[in-house]
Amino acid sequence: MRKNIVAGNWKMNNNLPETEALITDLKNQKQTSNAEVMVAPTFTNLFSAFQALRESDIEVVAQNMHYAESGAYTGEVSAEMLKSIGVQTVILGHSERRAYFNETDDLLAKKVDAALAKDMRVIFCFGEELADRKANNHENIVASQIKNALFHLEASAFKNIVLAYEPVWAIGTGETASPEQAQDMHAFIRKTLNEKYGSDVANSVSILYGGSVKPANAKEIFSKPDVDGGLIGGAALKAEDFYAIVNAI
Repeated sequence: MRKNIVAGNWKMNNNLPETEALITDLKNQKQTSNAEVMVAPTFTNLFSAFQALRESDIEVVAQNMHYAESGAYTGEVSAEMLKSIGVQTVILGHSERRAYFNETDDLLAKKVDAALAKDMRVIFCFGEELADRKANNHENIVASQIKNALFHLEASAFKNIVLAYEPVWAIGTGETASPEQAQDMHAFIRKTLNEKYGSDVANSVSILYGGSVKPANAKEIFSKPDVDGGLIGGAALKAEDFYAIVNAI
């Protein structure tokens, strides 16, 4: 059975005192859903967050990592470094990493391999731009991103992979993705997995939606049969809003 997951990506927000305050607020929230809950603080606050949440049901995950085990990669961190402070899950391929840091499918395939080699879980992100959606090329773009970065893997690898669909055109553009559009794409993603790996893999992989989920729309989005949770941005920075989304599942 697929897991319901709600992951909060804090991006480049919150210094240490702000992180500690948000964690305190999160610990005071009441969870009424069965969702796995994750938060992804900045690198500088990962260990502090892990220590503060280690006795809770909230998992602390990383926003990125390098594919190399070590070496002359100034400013980067490795899978082993993350694991050494208790972090077991990493977000890879986020739309902002692709857009601002020119991360390619080939590079992401190397990162995925490096994470899986260290028995880490990967939240793998992908999604189309507004021009792709308007040109009705969105399915081709999404299929290409998934295939190029993941389809070299054995089926068994997918037990450690969570997919996160981010319609980039619906994030901060004024455009809005409907729950039906989210469901249509998630169903297409599952169909794409099924064609390569079969129904067992396709039906066991959790697919999260990352298109501006908020307390007001979370319940309707999460009610769709192929949407297994959300990768949450701005709403994850307020504990009450985040848990309203968590409890919408």
